[in-house]
Amino acid sequence: MDFSEKVFTVCRSIPWGKVVSYGQIALLCGSPRQARRVGYVLGHVQPKKGEDIPAHRVINSQGYLSGAEAFPAADSQRLLLESEGVCVSENQRVDLKKFGWLPSEQEIEALRRCFEGGEGVKH
Repeated sequence: MDFSEKVFTVCRSIPWGKVVSYGQIALLCGSPRQARRVGYVLGHVQPKKGEDIPAHRVINSQGYLSGAEAFPAADSQRLLLESEGVCVSENQRVDLKKFGWLPSEQEIEALRRCFEGGEGVKH
């Protein structure tokens, strides 16, 4: 599985109402220093036809919304997050302690198996 596919797999695994940072996705993909590459993938690489990637759940490591250019309108990411119950402050920040996704050991293992081509994450 290439890096882009791994990024999309992790993004599809983010639970409804939770957010994750670019760096956390890179770490889960096995490339901890590739946070900017995750951003590039989400902004420039097209997923397979018919795949829904909830990229609105990806924010920067400080909790700020940072993908405005990837959405049809400047406030799209905020609106999508708020529709899932995620509180976004006036300064476009999410409380990572409250809404950040911390995958369980089982979820991490499922991602690893999926990356290796075996059974893993169910979508």
